[in-house]
Amino acid sequence: MKNVSLASDSELVSNYRKGCENSFSILVKKYKARLLNTIQSIVKDTDVAEDLLQETLIKAVDTIRSERYNDEGKFLPWITRIAHNLAIDYFRRQKRYPTQKIKEGSRQIYDNLAFAEDSIEIVKIRKETQLQLKRLIQSLPDSQKEVLMMRHYMKMSFQEIADLTNVSINTALGRMRYALINLRKNIEKNSLAVEYLAA
Repeated sequence: MKNVSLASDSELVSNYRKGCENSFSILVKKYKARLLNTIQSIVKDTDVAEDLLQETLIKAVDTIRSERYNDEGKFLPWITRIAHNLAIDYFRRQKRYPTQKIKEGSRQIYDNLAFAEDSIEIVKIRKETQLQLKRLIQSLPDSQKEVLMMRHYMKMSFQEIADLTNVSINTALGRMRYALINLRKNIEKNSLAVEYLAA
């Protein structure tokens, strides 16, 4: 059997479709930095770029699993286009509805009802999504939840996580991988923001 780490992008996508979760993780590892750079060059914000990268990966997974992905041996251009489009959409939204400081009592915000309604709806969706996501994270096994929290919320390196939890770095990486697999399954099971993120 061919070493999965030496497989082509097409083979990795095919293996992922057959249930090999690790295949998509390899694709992410190969192209994460490039995708992040693509997004960040447009939005100019590290935190926003990280969020849009997650949206990109969720949209890619949704497309592949729903059999809407046409494999022409061009995985990187395809997923880069998703990342680029999401970043451009975000940039356009920010340009159209820039963040502004509104003085108390000012009528400025009421002069654009669409702005107010869109902002309220987006804020509501984000809050609901964040609450649901936190509940799903809390439902993970303790060891997986621990490494996920340390990595994404405390911004710790895997070596730091391994040292703090007294396990090998491979164990820490494995727990993170299974945490993401289980979280992705729970997201799909609960239909959490998938339609919104893939829109």
